[in-house]
Amino acid sequence: MKTSKFKTNAKCGGCVARIGEKLDKMILGQQWDIDLTTPERILTVTSDEPDDKIVAAVVDAGYKAEKL
Repeated sequence: MKTSKFKTNAKCGGCVARIGEKLDKMILGQQWDIDLTTPERILTVTSDEPDDKIVAAVVDAGYKAEKL
């Protein structure tokens, strides 16, 4: 497994929940986290899923994600 980081535009717990609905379909909830305390709102994912698939899931939830 690899760990990837993405800059997002999530702003609150509700945003995290909506993104989580998509990510939980692909990976276990314990394998991803969004740090809302940083200005970049960093999403950290530990998974074998391709980065573009993770970005697509965040976009499908209605948010932006940019690989760091």
